[in-house]
Amino acid sequence: MLETGTKAPLFALEDQDGRTVALEDFLGRRIVLYFYPKDSTPGCTRQACAFAGAYALFGQRNAVVIGVSRDSVASHKRFAEKNGLPFILLSDPERKAIEAYGVWQEKKNYGKVSMGVVRSTYIIDEQGMIARVMPRVKPDTNAADVLAALDEMDAQA
Repeated sequence: MLETGTKAPLFALEDQDGRTVALEDFLGRRIVLYFYPKDSTPGCTRQACAFAGAYALFGQRNAVVIGVSRDSVASHKRFAEKNGLPFILLSDPERKAIEAYGVWQEKKNYGKVSMGVVRSTYIIDEQGMIARVMPRVKPDTNAADVLAALDEMDAQA
């Protein structure tokens, strides 16, 4: 995982509509960059819906929400439409951003060891620096925890 205070790795990936989205497109705004394992699974759906439910609150804090997984553009489109997700979902099948941000890790599930995306969130500041690292987040509390972190950052400014 990357560390707070380092420059956020830049990348460009396709969103759920097939448009190329580059991280540097959002300089001047905060970026909530969250990595999740798979579209339409129970935990990932709860996490995405929590971000969607708080979407206006992120906007009030000058933050854009971007979700990243290995799923295809078509899968992201179905996931976003089914759950009314108002934010960007990026498709990273070659794991460019996933590996650059250090979230492709060994996972253990019922004693079986495999490689996969570890659910993690980064808050990137307006200058493109990593302001917060949130490893191994819980899907049900991630959105609220990020909002609290943004408020804490505002209080320190």
